[in-house]
Amino acid sequence: MQSNGEQPAQDYSLGRILLLSLIAALGGFLFGFDSGVINGTVDALRETFNSDAVGTGFNVASMLLGCAVGAFFAGTLADKIGRKPVLIITAVAFIISAWGSGISASSGQFVFFRILGGMAVGAASILTPAYISEIAPSAIRGRLASLQQLMIVLGLFVAFLSNYLIAGATDGSMGSFWWGFSAWQWMFWMEIIPASLFFVGLLFIPESPRFLVAAGRESEANSVLSSLTISGADFSAKVKEIRSTLLKDSKPGLKDVISRATGKIHPIVWVGVGLAVLQQFTGINVVFYYGAVLWQAAGFTEGDALMVNVIGGTVNVAFTFVAIALIDRVGRRPLLLVGSLGQAVMLGIMAFIFYFATVGADGNLMLEGNSGIYALLAANGYIAFFAFSWGPVMWVMLGEMFPNQFRGAALAICGLMQWGANFLITMTFPVFLDSFGLGISYGIYAAFGVVAYIFVKKFVTETKGRTLEEMTSS
Repeated sequence: MQSNGEQPAQDYSLGRILLLSLIAALGGFLFGFDSGVINGTVDALRETFNSDAVGTGFNVASMLLGCAVGAFFAGTLADKIGRKPVLIITAVAFIISAWGSGISASSGQFVFFRILGGMAVGAASILTPAYISEIAPSAIRGRLASLQQLMIVLGLFVAFLSNYLIAGATDGSMGSFWWGFSAWQWMFWMEIIPASLFFVGLLFIPESPRFLVAAGRESEANSVLSSLTISGADFSAKVKEIRSTLLKDSKPGLKDVISRATGKIHPIVWVGVGLAVLQQFTGINVVFYYGAVLWQAAGFTEGDALMVNVIGGTVNVAFTFVAIALIDRVGRRPLLLVGSLGQAVMLGIMAFIFYFATVGADGNLMLEGNSGIYALLAANGYIAFFAFSWGPVMWVMLGEMFPNQFRGAALAICGLMQWGANFLITMTFPVFLDSFGLGISYGIYAAFGVVAYIFVKKFVTETKGRTLEEMTSS
């Protein structure tokens, strides 16, 4: 018998495992949609709430505060009451946030609902890959866990496309759409549809077998593992193996990230934090959150800028499939290394183009000659490198690299740091844009691509083909 439930390759029920993974990965779709929908509403929010650059930045970035809180508490709460109940709570929060963001009449109300949505995004960001990793056979775990990123980029793409179509039907995000409500309001309300599907789907998935073992519900864990096979074989031995990786005298908790031997945080947790933070410091969410504003600053019209977002979303989806095809073949570490350097080069090209761009009489950049085409190609090259490397691989590794005893706790810490870094990048970009311009801003993000390469080269260990029970704390 192989591990990670780890029925022989010919025995596991791929159809059932894939279905459960897809339902869980709807949380990733909502993560992407909720992150991307703000992109097409920035100008409308600025006008509706009469906010300055700092206020606009906070309206956009406020969700990320909720993400940090949601990611931190979801991991520890999932260790207490289970992965499934926390995911169901997350689905409800998505629905309420989408509705509330659209009906908000002030920045205060909007920020409240965006923070609630952020808590849902943060929870989904760590629980989806963790749940998938805990039900998937090790041979295909990377590909299945990559569904998280595929659904994230599909969510981003659908949000960009939805924004583009709604704005196009009303001549802008401030135009009147169905039943007299503004286009930007409907951009948020569209999320209610997938959020409701997520909620219904979660009612039919089983609890994670590894949580069940930790909770002392071993017969249920055996039943879940058996249901994931064609033969329905008994998995008592696997349940015992999972139990052997847990401390006998305590249930998993936040305290377990501290080694009993050294009294310090386990080194593997710091590696996870590094991966989580560096994914953000290369600036990917500047493109996703501020894409429309960015391209308008480069001289594009609002409609053209929204179309550029759709193109970028398409590239993102396409190259995520590349990651799914490669991650269990070439491994996690090689993809991270290639992606780091690729992102650095593409960002360096964009920094060069925007730094030397001409400033027009209206204060906007003018990309003369073929500069606009080169900038667009470099931007989509950057998205492509991210999409087949740091985008999916970081989430896959966070879901699988930690031992059973403190997986939830480590995810809580890494999620907190990841979303904290996201918030920092998102809040500082408008200031960078006003103070330094696009050229220097992109140069800073390019430098972090080099840092990311060095970090992976020195600290990251390959996890391809290893079972969750083989993951150690060192």
